[in-house]
Amino acid sequence: MLQISNLQLSLDENPQNLEALIIKKLRLRPHRLMSWKIVKESLDARRKPLRFVYTVLAETPDEAAILKKKLPHISAAKPDVYQPPQPSLIASTRPIVVGFGPCGMFAALLLAEAGLRPIVLERGADVDQRIQDVETYWQGGPLNPQSNVQFGEGGAGTFSDGKLTTRVKDVRIVKVTDELIEAGADPEIGYQAHPHIGTDRLRQIVKNIRLKIQRLGGEIHFNTTLTGISTDAKGICAVQAGALTLPCRQLVLALGHSARDTFTMLHEAGIAMEAKDFAVGVRVEHPQRLIDQNQYKEAAGHPRLKAAEYRLTCQTQEGRGVYSFCMCPGGTVVASASEAEAIVTNGMSEYARSQANANSALLVQVRRSDFGEGVLDGMRYQQKLEHQAWILGGSHGQAPCQRIADYLNGQASSAFGQVIPSYSRGVTMTDLHALFSPSINRALEEALADFNQKIPGFTDPDALMTGVETRSSSPVRILRDEQFQSLTTAGLYPAGEGAGYAGGIVSAAIDGLRVAEQIIRDQENVRD
Repeated sequence: MLQISNLQLSLDENPQNLEALIIKKLRLRPHRLMSWKIVKESLDARRKPLRFVYTVLAETPDEAAILKKKLPHISAAKPDVYQPPQPSLIASTRPIVVGFGPCGMFAALLLAEAGLRPIVLERGADVDQRIQDVETYWQGGPLNPQSNVQFGEGGAGTFSDGKLTTRVKDVRIVKVTDELIEAGADPEIGYQAHPHIGTDRLRQIVKNIRLKIQRLGGEIHFNTTLTGISTDAKGICAVQAGALTLPCRQLVLALGHSARDTFTMLHEAGIAMEAKDFAVGVRVEHPQRLIDQNQYKEAAGHPRLKAAEYRLTCQTQEGRGVYSFCMCPGGTVVASASEAEAIVTNGMSEYARSQANANSALLVQVRRSDFGEGVLDGMRYQQKLEHQAWILGGSHGQAPCQRIADYLNGQASSAFGQVIPSYSRGVTMTDLHALFSPSINRALEEALADFNQKIPGFTDPDALMTGVETRSSSPVRILRDEQFQSLTTAGLYPAGEGAGYAGGIVSAAIDGLRVAEQIIRDQENVRD
């Protein structure tokens, strides 16, 4: 198999035209090309005209002769192959996975494929009931504190853009991508440079993965919250979930970043934890056409081009990092609280990314000096901001909102302009300076000016800020050793975003696989 890179097509060319380019690059007769497939597609928007750039794999009986010629951009392919460990024996006590977001889901899947029949405890509802609970809340109804945007089948990622980009280089990405495609994702996620699934498709995909786990012998308990753990001289020996007590020698803690009551329980139980830095901020909204025009210039609107994204960073004079996060082209700002009398915002896009607004989190790094030295002080800092946003929004579920131009001018907004806020529960126009500390406000102001230089119109008078975004990452890290086990409790495996070891769907899923692999290797050491 040969790998060929730097194949370029114009926006108006069909990807099937790649076949002719491959034949030309390899200097083949057409019948000597046996097969080919795209392994990477990216858009080069730096030069005019815009072009798609491809890397492909090609099969030909002339491979050896071609490699001898040392042609540019042609090499022997080295396909990534994921090979998980296989258990030498299977312990009688089944592993338990707490949490069914990407981390817990892929951990449970691999354990099930290895024949270990995992038991999954998920505090939220299955995805069908969860959708109903979330829609009720978005339409102005009551919050279900156990079934919402943060809790339930698929985790917080179920109500998101379904973005699959990651900076992690790991062969396990192949496993994650293949399973998502098998469960219903578009095969293009396997080769696009910036793949996404879309919340509308994710909802069925997570259900399909759950059904696969169950077919393989796994057991899923929804509406079941971890309330306690028991230990003996060997380590973890049982878990409590309400009235349910289960024997346990291997426990995966895939909690997600919002399981505050569980963080508290674990801290009180003496599990080694530490506070970690995180970030807080707002959701910004712009017309998607503004972002498209800035990124694509005169090519904006071309049918081959998807809604444009951006990624922005700024280091302020005071040394704070400010950055865009979870950018959702053609999406909406969604109500994401998991506690009463709190406002939490997040972003969501469907597969088509066809809504009028682009939105992104605009986050400022916060440190222990901002919130305190206690292990749970960062969590309490988040709660304080969320409750303050509730009050600033009028104390009835609306989110506080302000025009960016008004924020920079230090005056409260009284009405929004041409950009209609997408937050479904409604907004209260106000001054967001009242939400944050002076240092956070200074960082936001400086970053907004910087981002307007990078994307002209970013501080357009009609552009909006909606608060508050607090759940970009966990405020704690549950400490673990090189074998992925808790420093204080053998058999307890902290994993994923909630434990402080991942950020995003793919990295969380990868960490779940890594922990599951260790549990498989550890089977022979499990003793009842």
